[in-house]
Amino acid sequence: MVLARRVVGNYLLRRIIRAVLTIYLVSTITFFLVRLVPGSPIEVYIYNLVNQYGIPYEEAKQQAASLFSLDLDAPIWRQYFDYMGGLLHGDFGKSLINVGTPVTTYVLKYLPWTLFSVGIGEILSFLLGMSIGMFMAYRRGSRLDHVMTIVASALSSIPNYLVGMMLVVFLGVQLELFSFTAMRGTLSPGVQPGFSLTFIKDALYHASLPITVYLLTTIGGWILTMRSSTESTLGEDYVTVAKARGLKERRIVTSYVGRNASLPLFTQFTISLAFVVGGSFFVEWLLNYQGIGLVLFNAIQQRDYPVLQGIFLLITISVIFANLLADLIYARLDPRIRLVGGR
Repeated sequence: MVLARRVVGNYLLRRIIRAVLTIYLVSTITFFLVRLVPGSPIEVYIYNLVNQYGIPYEEAKQQAASLFSLDLDAPIWRQYFDYMGGLLHGDFGKSLINVGTPVTTYVLKYLPWTLFSVGIGEILSFLLGMSIGMFMAYRRGSRLDHVMTIVASALSSIPNYLVGMMLVVFLGVQLELFSFTAMRGTLSPGVQPGFSLTFIKDALYHASLPITVYLLTTIGGWILTMRSSTESTLGEDYVTVAKARGLKERRIVTSYVGRNASLPLFTQFTISLAFVVGGSFFVEWLLNYQGIGLVLFNAIQQRDYPVLQGIFLLITISVIFANLLADLIYARLDPRIRLVGGR
């Protein structure tokens, strides 16, 4: 009973236990859901051999039978326990399509490119959105405020893949402002990863389209949220008292208005970073940017169960960790909040 009360009373421990249970439930649900998708990996592989390469069906079937290491004919409960047993030992399994390639290899190879493009886009969007939103709050009711509100609302409602298509069609094809073919992929041929100016410039060149898409499709939400939060903060008594005391406007903006108005945005920003993988799904496929989102798209097409399960598990862990981090950051930024006991 004493141990149980300590667990209930310890906020961090309760969150960790909840996180572990959530990861287990999501892993279980994902395992069964991916197997409900019509067509097994073997059927998809045979279909590709027959239709793309003209190989006879029986020969393609024999190749598939000798290629796949996972026994998909085994009872579903045995496959489940084998999968969960592997997770307990840190083994996410191996790809069915690219035989012998561990799932962790895919993650370590392609995830950094997604973090690079989405991370830069999200950070730029967050900083610009906060600045523009605060400026609009100080100019509330003006013509600029009305125009920017309409623009921000429109940007926040357009799907990211649609923005990507518009950039490619109008700017790339019709206006010919850039060569979409040359920007495909993550690096140009012959460029080696490393801490060099050539590598950084080339990586930014290939990631410029995804970064622009993420920036345009997320900045509207940050602008509207910061505008609303700043307007609310400007009406607080402590801001009125600060003005009455004759404090400089710059100090009021930074120490009183900006800090308190940005509190909700910091927690939302932390949580939004957790959806990096899922948010890159259509964008990377559309722009042929070789990140983890493109790997996820190909895995769905090929019914590569271990890769699907590994990426979905990665998304789950990211969301759980981001929620916990958001709580801790909010408590750090706002001294009025204290995560003490069970409160």
